Amino acid sequence: MYRGMVPPLLGVTPIFAVSFWAYDASKNLIFALTPQRSSQTLSISELAFAGFLSAVPTTLVTAPVERAKVILQTQGQGKAGEKKYKGVVDVVRHLYREGGMRSIFRGTGATLARDGPGSAAYFAAYEVTKKVLTPAGSSPAELNLGAIIMAGGSAGIAMWALAIPPDVLKSRIQSAPEGTYSGILDCARKTIAQDGVRALWKGFGPAMARAFPANAATFLGVEASRTLMDKFF
Repeated sequence: MYRGMVPPLLGVTPIFAVSFWAYDASKNLIFALTPQRSSQTLSISELAFAGFLSAVPTTLVTAPVERAKVILQTQGQGKAGEKKYKGVVDVVRHLYREGGMRSIFRGTGATLARDGPGSAAYFAAYEVTKKVLTPAGSSPAELNLGAIIMAGGSAGIAMWALAIPPDVLKSRIQSAPEGTYSGILDCARKTIAQDGVRALWKGFGPAMARAFPANAATFLGVEASRTLMDKFF
């Protein structure tokens, strides 16, 4: 049940750190590129674009972490049930010997195809929900605990509603033997031909069940950390 948990546990902190840093940097970039703007508030489309941009550097951390996770989770599922790898370091060492950095980063394109649109929906949904829950005359920064949880949970639902199909394809690409797929489109074509369109939505239920509480906790932690850091820096 808990096979393959070490890679995401090791990777989750830098992944979220890079993601939220890149999101703030992307918002600043949009402001810098639009100096004559009439409003100092970003539109929903601009927030979504900043979210999409945040996925680019984040993918450089996410792709190898999830490559190792998928391999550890799927090993031993064959007829022989043989466990080839002892842990994360063993996986990375084997992948590097097998095909260098290219092998370690296999599935990077599919990861970006998932996280680009997913992050756009993620951050836009959070910002929009915060605005909706903010009383007239108040600032979103003054949101209470319940509002942050609702906004964060809604962001998670919005992200995974888009991310499931590319996530399925990413996992197949990262776990398949070398040469099985030429890319994400080839993987999609073969997956649909073999298992039907419903295969692209495999795991939708569990993902939705996890999305709300996990991301509510994420944004609650982020907002609490920002408040704490603002007091000292």
